[in-house]
Amino acid sequence: MAPYFENNGDRLVPDALQGFARAHGDLLSLDPEHGFLLARDTSPARRVGLLSGGGAGHEPLHAGFVGPGMLDVAVPGRVFASPHNRQVYAASRAGARADGVLHLVKNYTGDRINFGIAAERLAHDGIACARVLIDDDLASDSEEIAAGRRGTGGTVLLEKVLGAAADEGLGLDALAALGGSLAARCRSLAVASAAHTAPTTGERAFELGDGELEYGVGIHGERAGRTVPRGELTPLIERMTGELLAALDPGAGSEAIVLVNGLGSVTPLELYGVYGEVARHLDAQGVRPARSLVGNYVTALDMRGFSVSLLLADEETLRRWDAPVRTAALRW
Repeated sequence: MAPYFENNGDRLVPDALQGFARAHGDLLSLDPEHGFLLARDTSPARRVGLLSGGGAGHEPLHAGFVGPGMLDVAVPGRVFASPHNRQVYAASRAGARADGVLHLVKNYTGDRINFGIAAERLAHDGIACARVLIDDDLASDSEEIAAGRRGTGGTVLLEKVLGAAADEGLGLDALAALGGSLAARCRSLAVASAAHTAPTTGERAFELGDGELEYGVGIHGERAGRTVPRGELTPLIERMTGELLAALDPGAGSEAIVLVNGLGSVTPLELYGVYGEVARHLDAQGVRPARSLVGNYVTALDMRGFSVSLLLADEETLRRWDAPVRTAALRW
């Protein structure tokens, strides 16, 4: 039996959604038929609804970011599985504004297919729809991976900045273009010392030996291309941050929004130690960590690991990051 507190495997996600909607009923409501969460109140200046979704098991992504300043709608699927296109279609109709709906899609094959089918149905209905493809995972940047870079921790950063831009009244085309620009300036990298526990079996998704670290792990439990010796934190973070900076190629004096994200079982004590090392290395490379977010934001059930995301930020991006937000998992 899997070590999850649940009624049964088929009820884990729907029971969680019902509980989440009850706990945060001031912010959102649950459509029980199609399994999506709809914000009760977002800015009246919005001309475009923002929708994101993907497999459950990554909480608080995406449900935790529904509300003023971020998403209008979140569509969870089953654990580590894309929501069905029927869910995405129904949620998009519920969240669309006068200028349509923008889909924020993590780059996984199932998500691309199901969001794409929903977009075709919306077009048939005369509802404008555009897509921002989030592909920040540096570890999957390989010609051998047909789908290309995965969408991972940087999703939260893009949802926050695009939420503020939507509140300014930007139209669909402008938001889609901004999203593409942000995605191009954002990269993430994750490591893990232990895999998540699969709900169906109660077993670890993969095994690592003592003193081993999976370098470049995915948020669905995908193994990395490299298993490396586990050593002290400082050289690990220097390596991770160095690879992120090499991929982004910031100029001297650049600024970045930094996310240090726990994948489920890493303690806050450790995550703040990670952030301190990331900030120190960025300083040494002439990149200022202008804003930071540290905690569990895009998890992989109970995986023992963390990710680091960098979003290169200009003044406008920082202003939008600082704009008010009120969701279950993020507010200021």
